[in-house]
Amino acid sequence: MSRTSGRRKSQLRPVRGLVGSVLEDLGLPEVARAARVGEYWAEAVGPEGARHSWPDGLRGGVLEVRVDTSVWCQHLQMRRTHLLEALREALGEDAPEDLRFRVGYSEPR
Repeated sequence: MSRTSGRRKSQLRPVRGLVGSVLEDLGLPEVARAARVGEYWAEAVGPEGARHSWPDGLRGGVLEVRVDTSVWCQHLQMRRTHLLEALREALGEDAPEDLRFRVGYSEPR
């Protein structure tokens, strides 16, 4: 007899999106939206950009992004349109309407 006999196999679900789903179920749609945006930030900005920036919050449809240096802040500002397009493609109507970058030296949350 196998170790799994008698157990119901559950369907595997990707972890990506799980936090957003739970927050939606808890009645926190704006927090869920911010979580979904945060999940796709590294994909939109790329691995190097993700090492230097992280989403800090979503306020009024504007994603506030903390950046570790002024050089990276300027670089990402120049890529703003491309980043917004990448987030729209991945998130649809959950994507932020705009991005605001600011230099901050604290560790990402």
